[in-house]
Amino acid sequence: MKKYKLFLASFFILSLIITLIVGSVKAGVTSASYFPIISQGINPNLQSNKLPASRLDPKAFSQFLDKKDINGAVRHVELGWKQQYEEYIQGELPSNQVVEVEQIQRILRQVDIMSRLRLGKSGRKTALLYAVPTPNHLELILVKPENTPIHRRITNVKREELIQVINRFRQSITNKYSPPQEYQKTGKQLYDWLVAPVESQLESAKINNIIFCLGGGLRSLPLAAIYDGQKFLIEKYSLGIIPAFNLLDYQPDKIHQTQILAMGASEFANQSPLPAVPVELSSITSRPWQGTSLLNEEFTLENFKKQREIYPFGIVHLATHAEFSPGLIDNSYIQFWDRQIKLNEIKKLELAQPTVQLLVLSACKTALGDPKAELGFAGLAVQSGAKAAIASLWSVDDGGTLALMTQFYRQLSSTPIKAEALRQTQIVMIQRQLSLKTNPVNRGEPLPPEISPLDSLALSHPFYWAGFTVIGNPW
Repeated sequence: MKKYKLFLASFFILSLIITLIVGSVKAGVTSASYFPIISQGINPNLQSNKLPASRLDPKAFSQFLDKKDINGAVRHVELGWKQQYEEYIQGELPSNQVVEVEQIQRILRQVDIMSRLRLGKSGRKTALLYAVPTPNHLELILVKPENTPIHRRITNVKREELIQVINRFRQSITNKYSPPQEYQKTGKQLYDWLVAPVESQLESAKINNIIFCLGGGLRSLPLAAIYDGQKFLIEKYSLGIIPAFNLLDYQPDKIHQTQILAMGASEFANQSPLPAVPVELSSITSRPWQGTSLLNEEFTLENFKKQREIYPFGIVHLATHAEFSPGLIDNSYIQFWDRQIKLNEIKKLELAQPTVQLLVLSACKTALGDPKAELGFAGLAVQSGAKAAIASLWSVDDGGTLALMTQFYRQLSSTPIKAEALRQTQIVMIQRQLSLKTNPVNRGEPLPPEISPLDSLALSHPFYWAGFTVIGNPW
């Protein structure tokens, strides 16, 4: 009798479990929501929708791909990189979902439809490209809006070799006097590793916008300037980077319906001056955009908040020194007139209330190659609360920044997709159609005497345009 009762109890429990599983599948919830992930290199004491106990494990990640479990590999990457970013900012982020490949594809299709409804043929079709370096090879995962994701393992490139080539490429790009053959050679090698293996799939799917989700060592790579032998990558696709897809605010903007709050400083107590900033601010808040500009003594956190209370500016442009530095998050900052806003204090700007669609830092720089500085740069939009950010990987001189920014806002007024407006700006510079010598600013104001009147040849060098990057929502 005892055995019979035990059998009935066991049968009842098993039936209940099966009912829960079936019900969850009907409701669109996988069984992974109920049971621990054991085979994924994640702490089995945590549920699958929780953060992993450690950052991305390259061995476990590769094992997923060996088993052709691309969905498991994507989930492992997303959870690992989300935790890595949370450790850097020393806090939890609101998203705590397991990102499935099907969900990513559904979002990409929705954004594609909305983009084309708004913009017709100029709408963007987006793919997500993960690039994960491991000690012995490079893993690429391409997620398109439709069809099966693509995995490519680049076996002839070890992490150490990849980082060495990236460093040489950045050194040549950041030297404005380097000859084209110098950065084109390393740029071609990087293209062959990162893009060429999935190029035919991008072309067949008619992709024209790529969101890169990159592993350590790649997050400060100037993607726009990698080279296919004839063209830069930016000449073929609009580009953006994200720290993880589940941290992306993917809803498209109506950015052309907003105004700009432009603030900055041309003088600093302990840093080099930025003499072009007054012209930059006045230019971008005049035609075709409307907005408010505040300079030097008016560039305070208190004034920033007051202006945002008066009008919910959808674009915030800060022309000032900003740095993404090695070490702890509070080593990185944005310089206001009266104080530095540390990266861990950036929420004081309250850019999510109401949401800023675009934060632009026009004079910032990143400690290239430093893992924590890279995290700060790649996570700028997430940390600030803005839907997207545009920032520079290295400090571009005043004249180059003035040329790019005035052209960018012209493009944004007619091409209201952030990544595409930046792309068109960079193409204008590549094709030598932009010059400060002949047309310095929108209203034809003379350049300050400290600013070199750069001609179109000088501005075509990647030093002046390749470092500016869209971070977060590219639409």
